Amino acid sequence: MAKTDLPILEQRRIEASIIKPIYDGMTEQLGKSKAGEILGEAIIKDAIAQGQAYADSQDQPTSLASFYALLSQWTVGGALEIELVQKHEDYLAFNVTRCKYSEMYKDMELGEIGDLLSCNRDGSFCTGYNPSIKLERSQTIMKGASHCDFRFRWEPTE
Repeated sequence: MAKTDLPILEQRRIEASIIKPIYDGMTEQLGKSKAGEILGEAIIKDAIAQGQAYADSQDQPTSLASFYALLSQWTVGGALEIELVQKHEDYLAFNVTRCKYSEMYKDMELGEIGDLLSCNRDGSFCTGYNPSIKLERSQTIMKGASHCDFRFRWEPTE
């Protein structure tokens, strides 16, 4: 996976339109559980590769600050409405109060796997971008919560 210059919402829309018939076919042949498992594993691998591609495109070493600077690509056009909770050199916390990704997947009749297509990517992207960035999240709009609680920590690896 290469770094994209598209707004991420548009990229996810394109990916979802390709994935939907494949997922539907896998579900018919393998069942929802196995199809979801295969899709989830593939998305995680892709997210790690995409994180690495973004890291490779940086002129300077990656950090939590450089990661935060990328956020605008995910929020462009109001794709995510965010409330910043805390921002420090080694900690970043924000809540997503509106998620157009979730709305888009529901409109595409992919709401049941929207978390696999988007939410599942978040921590894995961090792994590829810089394994020192750790994500903790206890809830998502995609799974029915009122907001997503993103909490990133910088935990340097040896």
